[in-house]
Amino acid sequence: MNTSIYIKNIHILLEDEELSNGGILIENDKIKKIFRENEQPNHLPENVEILNGANLTAIPGFIDGHIHGANGADTMDATEEALDAMAYLLPKEGTTSFLATTITQSPENIEKALKNVAKYKNKAKHAEMIGVHLEGPFVEKSKAGAQPIEYIMEPNLNQFLKWQELSGNNIRTITMAPEHDVDGTFIGYLNKNGINVSAGHTDVGFDGIKKAVGEGVSQLTHLCNAMNGIHHRDIGAVGAAFQLDNLRAELISDGVHVVKEMLQMIYNNIGSERLILITDAMRAKGLPAGDYELGGQPVKVTEDRAVLEDGTLAGSILKMDKGAQMMLGLDGVTLGDVVQMASVNPAKQIGIYDRKGSIKEGKDADILLVDDALNIQYTICRGDISFMRA
Repeated sequence: MNTSIYIKNIHILLEDEELSNGGILIENDKIKKIFRENEQPNHLPENVEILNGANLTAIPGFIDGHIHGANGADTMDATEEALDAMAYLLPKEGTTSFLATTITQSPENIEKALKNVAKYKNKAKHAEMIGVHLEGPFVEKSKAGAQPIEYIMEPNLNQFLKWQELSGNNIRTITMAPEHDVDGTFIGYLNKNGINVSAGHTDVGFDGIKKAVGEGVSQLTHLCNAMNGIHHRDIGAVGAAFQLDNLRAELISDGVHVVKEMLQMIYNNIGSERLILITDAMRAKGLPAGDYELGGQPVKVTEDRAVLEDGTLAGSILKMDKGAQMMLGLDGVTLGDVVQMASVNPAKQIGIYDRKGSIKEGKDADILLVDDALNIQYTICRGDISFMRA
């Protein structure tokens, strides 16, 4: 499917510098060569497609490390068609790769979803499914949020190992409540074996998070949501994100899960180096308002949010480009900061920065061409133009 693509006259955000009027040559699914300012290629491959990047900037594709569904589909549907439907839609919002995210459910339903991931083959021109985010079922009932309480269970290493095998070793992130791993052995094992352990749907305070970080937790799931906020006698999990330099934090920047003023406060205290933009989107993303479901529960979707019958937020309908634009609109946030939060940090957090998360020769050709307002004009997924604004 891949043809060669040459992007000319383009402003490029590289890992540690910016180029004006540069060029990018893509061959097959990789970034073959980056041309410096006004440098011209001696020759181009036959049948190369040339894109004029004048007045645009090339940035790395977004990586959504926490997404349940989109386009009418959900990871828990456990079908090839469901993952295809998600992966087809995501390039329109700049997401070039994602972690298919499960929810607390019966072990049988979780296993069906994981088996489906194991046999799934990524499609050309679609976002790449790069693994699984196992959200639950090892969470705290009092902070369940939209996680179905009846299926919550205690951390069980044998259960996890079975699931990891069924997934084809594709579980990259797990969200769990660290207070339920009293001696830290579960967290420690996962950390030592390369799993990104994220504290979420948890009732622990600052000391509990600090202890968990010492055991191997390196991330917080959807900061501020389903966790303890800042109090003057215990700064909670949110305060831990502010204070602990080796802790990254997911953030749903839709202005609903976290209001704009809190987004500004979070950015002022944490900065772009440790924030990871996610959508936590459910199946209604990209579809009209109406009645949907999440984890077997009825969900009412309006123009800006998805809620359970009792009003609890049930994931989001956020698009990654809109979340990125929300952050770009905050004081002090640059396009480079957005790239750090939406591309670099998620790639580093799950150990794929060697091939994704930045524009560099030899890396996957996951590239967005955007205007100054971060409107996406082109999305390139692994060397294929997957979205082009009409």
